[in-house]
Amino acid sequence: MSSSPEKNDQNETALSRRQIVSMTALLGGISIAAPAGAQFRLGKIVKAAEDVAKAESLNDADMKVYFDKMAGEMDRKNPVAGPNDPYGKRLAKLSKGLKSHDGLDLDIKAYKVRDVNAFAMANGTIRIFAGLMDQFTDDEIRYVIGHEIGHVKKEHTKKRMQAAYRKSALMNAAGAAGGKVGRISRSQLTNLFSKTITAQHSVKNEKQADDYAMAFMKQKNYDANACVTALEKLGGGGGGVSLPWTQTHPSPKSRAKRMRKQLKG
Repeated sequence: MSSSPEKNDQNETALSRRQIVSMTALLGGISIAAPAGAQFRLGKIVKAAEDVAKAESLNDADMKVYFDKMAGEMDRKNPVAGPNDPYGKRLAKLSKGLKSHDGLDLDIKAYKVRDVNAFAMANGTIRIFAGLMDQFTDDEIRYVIGHEIGHVKKEHTKKRMQAAYRKSALMNAAGAAGGKVGRISRSQLTNLFSKTITAQHSVKNEKQADDYAMAFMKQKNYDANACVTALEKLGGGGGGVSLPWTQTHPSPKSRAKRMRKQLKG
């Protein structure tokens, strides 16, 4: 693996750790490691939710516009590894040929942020954090890429966001009626959206993303055992990378065991 860039490159001023944990949970991140570097303005999401008048009419084009703006905001707020950066070069090599895959247009880049994390958006945006790249082998990073592609392909992020919009639009309609409901609707909306993005990823979604990653690794003739070793590392075993795992993801240890059974099957 390449050596880590200067620490100062990764010490970006952040929002609260809770907000970023929440954000990566919504986006379908592979790991939540109590991030200390990534930035995002939750208020912008809340405002976007308020502006949705007819959530039921949201289609793929609407969602792409939203996620394109969201990705742009994330990239402005975080240090993106360029083509001449060690992280950028390494990820470009590992993701070669993946600008389009399985009918998806993908945009895969690295953030020079020390968190052990990664996330995907419904528009094909995939971001891998430098902290994860420091800890993972090339094939383990490929597993992460495959897992994130799986979240995009299975539309996990899109469905969660549509559900949040649907609820926020209903809350907005209630607030427009005035009275007591109207006075508390803004607060309720904020709480609603916060709860949505801090909700635990379903076991089903994580299994689907893991299964997709396993198939991806085999299709590309990469070492599929990396699916197991990466999850073992995230669970604090198999490589000594002990990570605090929040309630937003099912246990990486149980997922590693499941992946190991698939390799033996």
